[in-house]
Amino acid sequence: MKTQKEIEETLKKYKPSLRERFKVKKMGVFGSCIRGEQKEGSDIDVLVEFEEPIGLLEFVSLERNLSEIIGERVDLVMKTALKPRIGRHILQEVHYI
Repeated sequence: MKTQKEIEETLKKYKPSLRERFKVKKMGVFGSCIRGEQKEGSDIDVLVEFEEPIGLLEFVSLERNLSEIIGERVDLVMKTALKPRIGRHILQEVHYI
C-alpha cells in the first residue's frame, strides 16, 4: 500500500505525459488516501479535469494507465460528473497535483 506522498509524487512525475496523451488539465487525489483511512485493497480516488472532452475509451484507458503507474487500483472521477452534494465534499478534500 502506497502512502499519499508516494502517490502524489508518482502522479507529479507522469503529469506531463498524461497531459500530452489524455489532455489532462488538472488532477488530484481525494478519499480515504487523503483522510488517512486507506486500508489494504483500497482503491485510489483521483479527480480529473480535461482540457477538452475525451471519449469513454480514452477515459477507461487513462484509468488503467493510472492504475499501472501507481501500482494500485484507481477510481477515476471527472470533475464535471460530480453530483452537487458529494461534489462539495470531494472538492474540499482533493489535493491537486
